[in-house]
Amino acid sequence: MEQDKRCMICGDPLPSILSAHVDHCHITGQIRSLLCPHCNRGLGHFREDITRLQSAIDYLRRFMK
Repeated sequence: MEQDKRCMICGDPLPSILSAHVDHCHITGQIRSLLCPHCNRGLGHFREDITRLQSAIDYLRRFMK
């Protein structure tokens, strides 16, 4: 999987291959891509739930100026 040594979510450079997180689907076990630690934790904190993630996006947009 070619991703130019960048996080597949935020696009930031991965500091090193050792600090990259191998993201996988917790239901199927299928590997998706490499993520930076921040994005990997973010998905985990939102429990990989699209509805929760969308609610967070809506919340942030509501308070953006």
